[in-house]
Amino acid sequence: MPIIKPFKAYRPKVSLAGEVAALPYDVLNSDEARKIVRENPYSFLRIDKAEVDLEPEVDLYDKRVYSKAKENLHNMIVEGILVQDHKENFYIYRQIMNGTVQTGLVACTSIDDYINNRIKKHEYTRADKELDRINHIDTCNANTGPIFLVYKESEDVNRLITQWMNHVQPVYDFKADDEVQHTVWVIDDKQMIEQLVHYFALIDNFYIADGHHRTASTVKVGQKRREQNPNYTGEEEYNYFLSVIFPHNQLKIMDYNRVVKDLNGFSNDQFLEKIGENFNVERYMDEGPYQPEVQYSFGMYLEHQWYKLTAKPGSFSQDDPVEGLDVSILQKNLLEPILGIKDPRTDKRIDFVGGIRGLKELELRVEKGMKVAFSMHPTTIDDIMTISDIGKVMPPKSTWFEPKLRSGLFIHFLD
Repeated sequence: MPIIKPFKAYRPKVSLAGEVAALPYDVLNSDEARKIVRENPYSFLRIDKAEVDLEPEVDLYDKRVYSKAKENLHNMIVEGILVQDHKENFYIYRQIMNGTVQTGLVACTSIDDYINNRIKKHEYTRADKELDRINHIDTCNANTGPIFLVYKESEDVNRLITQWMNHVQPVYDFKADDEVQHTVWVIDDKQMIEQLVHYFALIDNFYIADGHHRTASTVKVGQKRREQNPNYTGEEEYNYFLSVIFPHNQLKIMDYNRVVKDLNGFSNDQFLEKIGENFNVERYMDEGPYQPEVQYSFGMYLEHQWYKLTAKPGSFSQDDPVEGLDVSILQKNLLEPILGIKDPRTDKRIDFVGGIRGLKELELRVEKGMKVAFSMHPTTIDDIMTISDIGKVMPPKSTWFEPKLRSGLFIHFLD
């Protein structure tokens, strides 16, 4: 049973919440972030992507970037843009995108639950990305971006959260530039907090939906501070990290598509012939891009033409929850053996496009210089939980969650 803990969040003052709230640091590049900050100096990107306040050629991992993040965070507090609550609270965070609603509980979760696998993972992490967030968290002395966690739905938790939303006014309620509605309630009632702690204690596990690198990094910062303080009690704030925890049946996973720079020396005809060994290949003759509607099918855009690929029976294992994923089938039967992409995490010839950008983005990327694109059927939340439960990991870039949690609405300091 994973632990949840209330905390004294630093939050934006009400009049600036919509301006402070920012997309996660890892879905924007530096140029995109600089443009946003030029138009909105209150954006939390000044903390999560602090290179925006340094010269354009600065290395993203330069110590000055982390120092600038700390400085900017401090200034936002001094200037009254961010204000700390006086007592330990939980918070409700609801997002509405295109009529789809997801409502999560904002709380602190335990680094020990991560270490002991009560908070389960489904991805490997990269050392360089971990080190980046370690430096950011340690220098800022804070969790500035929440971890996106999932739990198997609890009717008792749903009832309590719904009751609170129906009887208490939200503190924030704004629509972002991407038309996603963000609404936040403060849970400051001691009895309500105790009830939520009780019912969450009956839940077996949490699952990381998004934020594997940030989770691993904040755990390592906590472990480092334990080593520095051998008489720690376990109650110190560095033993916990900022999370938003959602019931599994409210989440929307979108496709996470692939684009590749070349055909690994094959002509178009040779490439199509090679694909035909493990896939049924047919031209897609309807208008627009091909969006796979069922598992084991893929879209492919090559030379201004969309194709429908269907994995042939026997070309993969349906009994293995990892091998039977569409991302695994494409990787093992096409990307690696035909296009020579052995490690999609590090190979510079492949790029990934989140489904929120639409399939026209795949066509655009090919027209601008990439050679071939693949549209995918989304992975499911049940896949994530099943694979996490058996201690396995999914291939890189298997899931794209929307809407994204905004950073800057809640900050958890580590002391």
